[in-house]
Amino acid sequence: MQANFFVRKRRNSLMYYALLILITVVAITITEYNVVKGFTSIPKAAEWAFQNFYPNAKALNKLPAIAESLIETVLVSIAATTVASVFALLFAILGSNTTGVGGVASWISRSIATLFRNIDVAAWSMILLFSFGQNVMTGYFALFFGSFGFMTRAFIESIDEVSGSSVEALRATGAPYFSIIFQSVIPASMPQLLSWILFMVETNIRQATLIGILTGTGIGFLFSLYYKSLNYSSASLVVIVIVVAIMMIEVVSNYVRRVIL
Repeated sequence: MQANFFVRKRRNSLMYYALLILITVVAITITEYNVVKGFTSIPKAAEWAFQNFYPNAKALNKLPAIAESLIETVLVSIAATTVASVFALLFAILGSNTTGVGGVASWISRSIATLFRNIDVAAWSMILLFSFGQNVMTGYFALFFGSFGFMTRAFIESIDEVSGSSVEALRATGAPYFSIIFQSVIPASMPQLLSWILFMVETNIRQATLIGILTGTGIGFLFSLYYKSLNYSSASLVVIVIVVAIMMIEVVSNYVRRVIL
């Protein structure tokens, strides 16, 4: 019996791999992608990067302007994430199976979260460009909407996972609804919620670079400006600054997670 189980498992695995290979071949055929040319172009791309894409002394003179744009990008990302987390917590409480009021309110909360989560921040940027134009507000609201959808879903799962038993115990004692929320649900799930918020801050700083290219603001705009003007040295400095900033923020976030979890 056990031997048959492993045989079926091996056969299913082979079928999945065969299906994956078939889908890959079909995709390559439809798109007319040249696999050999794609792999052989990698050394040439690396050679070009080593010859052109590195900061020089002239590019270092632009470091103050790059740092200023980076600070703007980081602050916008943090502001969008923190404000979105407040709204996400409210919708998560309404949509949670543990704390939700049920019925239409719970369905609306989950539906709104699903809608906002499934629209990428780049798409939000393009949509909001028609309303706000190329400015910081466009990037802020694009990050806000994307963060709101993701964190609402994450908060719902965290609340359902952490606070189920404590909510049932308080309901059995006749505790009012708001006492259950503020004395049990939020304190019990707060470490997980903070962890999701920190994760979203890191993600938004990365996404803010792409949004800046689309909206003409922040560090992304400087990268686009330097790259399109063939100033590859300055563009490479922008990339290095972004990588260093993200690594520093990730170190801080990991430290905070170890403290709160």
